[in-house]
Amino acid sequence: MYPSRVASIGHVAVGIAAARATRPVGSILGRAVALSAFSLLPDVDVVGFAAGVPYRAPWGHRGATHSLAMAILVGVLCGVAVRIGARGSDASRRAWSAAAVVALVVASHGLLDAMTDGGRGVALLWPFTVHRYFLPWRPIPVAPIGIAFFSGPGMRVAAVELLEFAPFLLYALWPRRPAQRRSH
Repeated sequence: MYPSRVASIGHVAVGIAAARATRPVGSILGRAVALSAFSLLPDVDVVGFAAGVPYRAPWGHRGATHSLAMAILVGVLCGVAVRIGARGSDASRRAWSAAAVVALVVASHGLLDAMTDGGRGVALLWPFTVHRYFLPWRPIPVAPIGIAFFSGPGMRVAAVELLEFAPFLLYALWPRRPAQRRSH
């Protein structure tokens, strides 16, 4: 078994809360799915385990893909894609907004992982250093990987994350008030 964790409830909670906080463009469900996917994106590095990439390597788990630089790069690429596809006078504003939101959501992944109670830290400042960091406050438990997540310890971790990220989930899922019509 690899020293990793499964996609956590916390990362998804951040993605759907960000979808709720953003300006309505498209459906809320579409934004929630997209931003949750961006929030989970840094864990693409787990494919390196199968390829023999060591955990501690710069491109190993919680390495370069978890860095703030990678979050900015992904945000910029998303902003460029939005700008290419956008029309209208506010196209540049929408592109900058998308870039900022995506960069923040991707960056949240590494920061949340640096708040876990296990692993070997996060390469937040890659490519400037490959040093792995933890934040001083580490309240998030590390979950078992794979099918082991559905064990007793995995369910305990899920319950703790549900509690810790309840404010994000409540914000994201709380019904909105209907828009009031202006009287002429």
